[in-house]
Amino acid sequence: MRTLVVGGSGLLGRELARQCSLAGHEVAATYLTRSGETTGVEWLPLDVRRREDVDVLIGAFRPEAVINAAYRQTDWTTTAVGAVNVALAVSRAGGRLVHVSSDAVFSGAAIHYDETCVPDPISPYGAAKAAAETAVNAIVPAAVIARTSLIIGDGGSSHEALVRSLATGKGRGVLFTDDVRCPVHVVDLAAALLELAAAEYRGIHHVAGADAVSRYELGLLIARRDGLDANRLPSGRRADTRLPGPLDVRLDCAMTQRRLRTRLRGARQFLGDGQRFVAFG
Repeated sequence: MRTLVVGGSGLLGRELARQCSLAGHEVAATYLTRSGETTGVEWLPLDVRRREDVDVLIGAFRPEAVINAAYRQTDWTTTAVGAVNVALAVSRAGGRLVHVSSDAVFSGAAIHYDETCVPDPISPYGAAKAAAETAVNAIVPAAVIARTSLIIGDGGSSHEALVRSLATGKGRGVLFTDDVRCPVHVVDLAAALLELAAAEYRGIHHVAGADAVSRYELGLLIARRDGLDANRLPSGRRADTRLPGPLDVRLDCAMTQRRLRTRLRGARQFLGDGQRFVAFG
């Protein structure tokens, strides 16, 4: 499959490119400032905020599938307008579109959310992601919109870096005990997205881990996996701060999981059993 990964230099984008290359696909990945180093991947510079550039690149590469993993939490234009630009280009060039969204589109008022739930964001980033979903659905009705949660790797995610810095006394801050999500391993997530890209499904899909854990519990699991002193991790309550965003958001992935061969493991498994997931090729 001829695949284009938009936002290929991030944690998820690099894993998508790696799995495509291992599977023997023809793959290109875009980057804004620094290209990746994955063997067998064509790295292409792209600013998704520039509609003409997006249109030219996708029109020239002519991918069979585009997976859009580009975003910036503090930049509406990249997250929302960039998604519009990618969707418009795919609508003109043809091919499948998988747009990666977030559990940030929900307020947390309901706690449990399946694919039928309507977004009710309470943060600027959540609002940008919700706007992107609406636009993608309108422009490319056959697209898959894949909502996910905290993405964890084998040491390469921002949350893992925070835990290491706190456990070694090099960083400042706390891990919240009341901020609950459904973390997903980046290998599982990438494999699931590639499955969805190759299938004929459309619409909203939830692609998150099987366990709902607080950021503090997640930190304990990461510290123990990495041989760090979990007792050094400071804890606190997000409700006691003025940080915008939801507290407890749990994505119900039952419908999506029934459609996938890829198993979406929970954090207690992928951080606790010491085993790595082998993606379907």
